[in-house]
Amino acid sequence: MTDPRRIYHLNSLNTRPGCVIYWMQRDQRAFDNWALNYAQERALAMHQPLVVVFCIVPGFLGATIRQYEFMIKGLAITARKLGKLNIPFCLLQGLPHVMLPGFAEQMQAGLMVTDFNPLRLPMEWKSKVAGCISIPFHEVDAHNILPCRHISDKLEYAAFTLRKKVGHKLPEFLTEFPSLVRHPVFPVFHELTGPDWTEVMKSLQVDRDVPGVDWLSPGENNASAALIDFIGKRLDTYDTERNFPNLKGQSDLSPYLHFGHLSAQRVAIEIQKSTGNPASKQAFMEELIVRRELADNFCLHNPDYDNFNGFQPWARATLNKHRDDPREYQYTVAQFEQAFTHDDLWNAAQREMVVTGKMHGYMRMYWAKKILEWTQSPEEAIAIAVYLNDKFELDGRDPNGYAGIAWAIGGTHDRPWGERSIFGMIRFMNYQGCKRKFDINKYIHNNPK
Repeated sequence: MTDPRRIYHLNSLNTRPGCVIYWMQRDQRAFDNWALNYAQERALAMHQPLVVVFCIVPGFLGATIRQYEFMIKGLAITARKLGKLNIPFCLLQGLPHVMLPGFAEQMQAGLMVTDFNPLRLPMEWKSKVAGCISIPFHEVDAHNILPCRHISDKLEYAAFTLRKKVGHKLPEFLTEFPSLVRHPVFPVFHELTGPDWTEVMKSLQVDRDVPGVDWLSPGENNASAALIDFIGKRLDTYDTERNFPNLKGQSDLSPYLHFGHLSAQRVAIEIQKSTGNPASKQAFMEELIVRRELADNFCLHNPDYDNFNGFQPWARATLNKHRDDPREYQYTVAQFEQAFTHDDLWNAAQREMVVTGKMHGYMRMYWAKKILEWTQSPEEAIAIAVYLNDKFELDGRDPNGYAGIAWAIGGTHDRPWGERSIFGMIRFMNYQGCKRKFDINKYIHNNPK
């Protein structure tokens, strides 16, 4: 059974007889999905049909064909898996609060379930849908191992404050998933046909100048294979190699986690079961649970997570103090986007992101901090960083990305450091520091013009 601490009621209406709808959003998978498990539990208890619906929203926060293609290919795989379990998958194109109320009436629904997403726009959609439907609406946190709304009801100051709560609660939530079963009741009162995925792709009104990627294939099976590959080949050295851009030391699981093709809880279970290096397992679990769930906490409790107003008071004060400091270099959005700066290392990082859809984690810190150094204001810096990240990163529009940019530019989840020009007391990174850490010439060579 789904832990009730994962469940949040978005309205106060009582359940009535009728089909159960799972509005899939962030967790785009058929298995290891607490929201889907909960929807099926409720449907089975009432002997009602279960339908999964997804709303394609054109132009979602500037997403390009790169992100849409990866998502839609993954959804097609999920739809096939659900079909084998007698659970129909429906695709609606349009804004959720416009499309879902009518769909719920058409399905004669008695309950709507959705998954958890702390970002402003999905939260607004859920609020509007809750006000437009006449049936109960429940949210289930299927993305976090420790439910975000339960583990903390406030904005956490830093990783160490959340880490204490995680340590106490993790054993309660890190449990095996129940099996999804072949659903015994089908909604025979309405003809449901699967989406024409080719037509869906053609119909998208999005930026098609940022092409898809070929180094990573979407879907649950590919995500599981990537996890197995990481555990077998790179987990043992994760603690020593993950921060070196020339080494393949990272997991490369972030796009799968972002689109929900892979459950973080499944990853944690498999990591725990593995016989890998304990130090590496601990380092990875810190990133997977504490840092990742800290980002969800940040976005849930800070509506300004993507702008200057969301920085801590000390960070705003120090950046304001140095607002008028002279900048040796200043670049436009177009110059940043095209990697036309004086810094060959920064340019290589930007090209890596543009070409592959993924910048090495260590370089993302340097990349964002230099944008602060080379723009007129911290407001402009965070706006440019968010724009570039969300346009090119496969896992753009993610709490991890927003929290990472806020850390680099605004000291979020960090502490004050020694004061210097432009940065004030925000932690500083420079070219020479990178040069001492790794072979920057090799990295630049690997990401050519």
